[in-house]
Amino acid sequence: MFHKEGHKIIFITFVIVVGSALLIDNFIDINWLRTIILLALIAFLILILQFFRNPKRHTVLNENQVLSPVDGKVVVIEEVYEKEYFKENRLQVSVFMSPINVHVTRYPISGNVIFSKYHPGKFLVAWHPKASEENERTTVVVENETYGKVLYRQIAGALAKRIVNYAELNDKAVQGSDSGFIKFGSRVDLFLPLDTKINVELNQVVRGGESIIAELKK
Repeated sequence: MFHKEGHKIIFITFVIVVGSALLIDNFIDINWLRTIILLALIAFLILILQFFRNPKRHTVLNENQVLSPVDGKVVVIEEVYEKEYFKENRLQVSVFMSPINVHVTRYPISGNVIFSKYHPGKFLVAWHPKASEENERTTVVVENETYGKVLYRQIAGALAKRIVNYAELNDKAVQGSDSGFIKFGSRVDLFLPLDTKINVELNQVVRGGESIIAELKK
């Protein structure tokens, strides 16, 4: 199953690969060279297909928990000052996505979308300290009565040239459902209440819509 954001790119890539294969077959007589080029074309098609895959996730809805919005590796867990929306200290958890990860962004909690904003910007590498403030990004805040407000920020990286955000003001967010897509590698930051319990560690691999990032302290 492929994400709708990839349908056009997959079709164009397929046409290019098939067209190139036909040209190679007609104009290149050296067998070993023809084989290498054909294998490279097939590998490129497979890379595009795996990038836009959209596997089903088994989300267990729970208003006491924050789920990972994306697949990837946890690269930041720290207390920071969030200056765009909260303007106060929050716990930040950041998940880095490599080009081979699933790049669907999912709602970390259910609730109401109370803030959604797009920021044009640079394309610094996703782990750069200033990426969250200077790169192209979107900021979304979802609120529910149990957990309160959770902010997540999609951040473009050096390879990510388009961020897609479906969250609009006053939308009803459903935990684990699609909220956007980031094309070709990047990261997502979560900003959580200071009294939340973090359930992940640095360098831990997480799955969007399934891995529990944090939960309310009992």
